[in-house]
Amino acid sequence: MQDQSICRECTPGIRTLHLFMALVAMVASNMTNVAALSAQEQTAEQQAAQARNEKLISRGKSLELPTKYAPPPGDPLEHHASGFAKIMCSAVFITGLDPDFAAENVGYFTGPSEERTKMGKPVIDRAERTVKVVLPNGVIRTAKHLGSQGCVTLPIGQDTVQFTPVKVTSKFPDASTQPWPMGDRLPTTPFPKALDSAKVAEAVNAAFDSASEMTAAFVVTWKGRLIGERYGDGITASTPLESWSMGKSLTATLMGVLIKQGVYSLSQPAPIPEWQAPGDPRARIRIADILHMSSGIRIRAPQDPDYDPSLGYPDHIYLYTGSVNSFKYAATRPQQWAPNTVGRYRNTDPVLINYLIRLGVEKHGEEYLSFPQRALFDKIGIRTMVMETDPFGNFLTQGYEFASGRDWARLGNLYLQDGVWKGERILPQGYAKFVSTLASAWKADNRPIYGGFFWINGEGELPVPREAYYMAGAGGQTTLIIPSHDLVVVRLGHYKGSEVGSSGFNRALTLLMQTVPRSK
Repeated sequence: MQDQSICRECTPGIRTLHLFMALVAMVASNMTNVAALSAQEQTAEQQAAQARNEKLISRGKSLELPTKYAPPPGDPLEHHASGFAKIMCSAVFITGLDPDFAAENVGYFTGPSEERTKMGKPVIDRAERTVKVVLPNGVIRTAKHLGSQGCVTLPIGQDTVQFTPVKVTSKFPDASTQPWPMGDRLPTTPFPKALDSAKVAEAVNAAFDSASEMTAAFVVTWKGRLIGERYGDGITASTPLESWSMGKSLTATLMGVLIKQGVYSLSQPAPIPEWQAPGDPRARIRIADILHMSSGIRIRAPQDPDYDPSLGYPDHIYLYTGSVNSFKYAATRPQQWAPNTVGRYRNTDPVLINYLIRLGVEKHGEEYLSFPQRALFDKIGIRTMVMETDPFGNFLTQGYEFASGRDWARLGNLYLQDGVWKGERILPQGYAKFVSTLASAWKADNRPIYGGFFWINGEGELPVPREAYYMAGAGGQTTLIIPSHDLVVVRLGHYKGSEVGSSGFNRALTLLMQTVPRSK
């Protein structure tokens, strides 16, 4: 059965489907008695989940403010085509996947598989570095690869973006010439005596037990040393892969860099320009509230406990596919709840933090699009990260970013080391504690699972200590930080593989817990 912690971006209906698929698999294996028991457990689990959901909905309604909701403009199928064109563009021009493989297996989040059947086959122009998707009504959605800014879907009828792309390069030499972690050259010293190398290898291989899970990269570090890794067919240690909402944790990190520089503080009201009119209640929203996914901003997201797909295309996805100024869209939504009251997983919050990042960087006269590389990536050896934007040059790192497994491991180790890298403090003291501590609004909802753009293993859904915390993205993308064992574990996979579950990932974690000792 799929671990729901790895399916945070799935709708409740998808999770139910996973339960049903697990039951069918057991029946097919002639495990009649076990299947019957599983069906009973499934019903009990569904009933308990429904009861929790009803409590969430009831509490939310009791605290709701009398503001109106305005749905995103445009045709949903055109938005789906926008997402599909971008997914294909990134898969082909960033990851280097075969187009047919990508169309079948990659990135269902903004281009669902059932919607892809309603569109023409993507037309890939390698010379122009574009992907076009034609709809039955003749509308064409075009995504264009812009180098360092990755792929951007153009507004309908336009053939260019509203910003000047910037070439972003690392200041460091080729990674193969530099030792880990600043480069990719691994140590030649013996494997750590405290660990069983065979057991670690078994754990790494377990992540690939089921080919149908489509694991693409699995990387393990202990005390900062890379102790195990493996890659799927056609994938290398430097291949940038779809990462989805792990980018929210990257967004938190960039905000942490600015807080360390004194540009912002967690407790200050967020200086969003659109909120500064006299009497605007949004002016009370703090930066910490936004990082906690508890700003209270009103949109619709598939993760909402009362989400109804019949009400139209959700803003949560529109912030990827709308081909609009995403910062302005998020900043002009009304409040649904007072800040720090109700926790909801919605893309407005990371988009708003990215808005603040741009405002803070440009206020100091710095170039925005290269800021992550020079202020963060160059400091910890990250070279493969591609952060994509909307047509106005605003980062969409609520989920549009690509990086190798090793680079996500580097970011995870920055947190394992409390924001310090090779003696330099990059994040504020205590920031790792902030992002990994349960947000009060989520605690009030009796959901001990979310901190500051990081998930928390507070319900023990992963077979690791409950204090572990992690970056998570749709399709099973995970960067797990386990401070009690000095471990960082990265799992990246092709999106379609998440449909069959995450048993291999869970088995790999179980084996690691059996062989890696607790920190002294």
